[in-house]
Amino acid sequence: MAGQPGWLSGPALLVCAVLATACASPGPRADRLSAPPASAPGNRALAAQLRVQGAQGRLAPAQRAQLLAVLGAQGSAGLLQRHLAVMAEAGEPLLFASNRVQLLVDGPRTFAAMFAAIEAARHSVLLQSYIIEDTAIAQQLAVLLRRKRAEGVQVALLYDDLGSFGTATAFFDGLRAAGVVSCALHPVNPLTRPGYWNITQRDHRKLLVVDRAVGFTGGINISAVYASGSFGRAGRRAGAAAAGWRDTQVQIQGPAAVAMDDLVRATWQAQGCGAPLTAPPGLVTAATPAAGTAVVRIIPTTPDDAINRIYSLLITAIDASQRSVFLTMGYFAPGADMLDALCDAARRGVDVQLLLPARSDFAPVLHAGRSHYSQLLDAGVRVHELQDAVLHAKTAVIDGVVSTVGSSNMDWRSFAGNSELNAVVFGEDFGDAMQQMFRQDLRDAQPILAATWHQRSLLQRLRETLARWFEAWW
Repeated sequence: MAGQPGWLSGPALLVCAVLATACASPGPRADRLSAPPASAPGNRALAAQLRVQGAQGRLAPAQRAQLLAVLGAQGSAGLLQRHLAVMAEAGEPLLFASNRVQLLVDGPRTFAAMFAAIEAARHSVLLQSYIIEDTAIAQQLAVLLRRKRAEGVQVALLYDDLGSFGTATAFFDGLRAAGVVSCALHPVNPLTRPGYWNITQRDHRKLLVVDRAVGFTGGINISAVYASGSFGRAGRRAGAAAAGWRDTQVQIQGPAAVAMDDLVRATWQAQGCGAPLTAPPGLVTAATPAAGTAVVRIIPTTPDDAINRIYSLLITAIDASQRSVFLTMGYFAPGADMLDALCDAARRGVDVQLLLPARSDFAPVLHAGRSHYSQLLDAGVRVHELQDAVLHAKTAVIDGVVSTVGSSNMDWRSFAGNSELNAVVFGEDFGDAMQQMFRQDLRDAQPILAATWHQRSLLQRLRETLARWFEAWW
């Protein structure tokens, strides 16, 4: 299964993985844009199609138009309006204004920010993670959670039962004994929580929310592989013996964090984890402070969705792109529609670049992704493979104005079998930071050249063919 770290391999998990993929849906269905808008609508026309939640509640049409003008002043106003119009055609997306958003690269920086937020918690700490691995970083977290609970802070821990299969129950029992309520999502044992067993579905989200005011999401689990920075950054430059995985998280302060808090509480309820995880008195009615100027969209998905909204966002944004598409994906096994969107964009002159792994904790999906390189390269897509570190990030920045950071890979397991969460940030200010991060990663990557790739060995081609046969099930 894509996303399973190597340390979780074993007979028990192999059986679970087989069961999980045997009945999985082959993937999402989302119509591609037949004709993206030739020109972007004006601010007032576009504002009428959007829902925007601000620090003081829903924004009126005039306020929405003013917000679009402020975003447009960053530059490339027409590109931003075009993408928002495409999004509005697919539905009426709810956006959150007045946020502060910060990129966090790799584990050490992410954990430092997360732990600082928990230290400052006064009311609630909600943590949801696919993997909780009982290592030094998890023990440090556990000490902090127990201390905050002793101070009277509401503390809840949600983890995927399969993703955290290698962690002894004693770790979670110790937290429960200290008053930290916890819940294993999608239990492996059907007798654990009758009525909520479904081995074909996993909760792949990585989510922390503190006091309904600051939230974190992205690709980083509570795992030893994030204890140090990745190669090419803190790990190699500091001469560390073992470098961590390359991953990205995002910290969000403002109204979007309220939506993230509500999502964790709703997941607890939907999974039958126990008594409702209600917010402490005063938190629900407390005014949400305006933390910044960023506009954010929070996109949660589940296997029960008729159309995966993360998939729909990516494919429609790629179809509407005019300048650039920069994707970083730890697991890349796309379907025909996504491949066509990437290739079509490159053929019409869009700068399409993919940063993909050179090595992986799950070899089949690596080879499945490589089986598409020839088609991509022939269409003009530039492909790069990150060297030395395991790439686990899931990010995209399109035309420099639509950016996403989250837990969803570009594979069928993420789109059809997992519950995922991505944060989308609009505007050039954050887009510039995303593009700078992408270019920094390319310094530690090896470009894949068409001429060289077409001469690869027969053994490599065989691996790709075998992996491709089962691509929809990884």
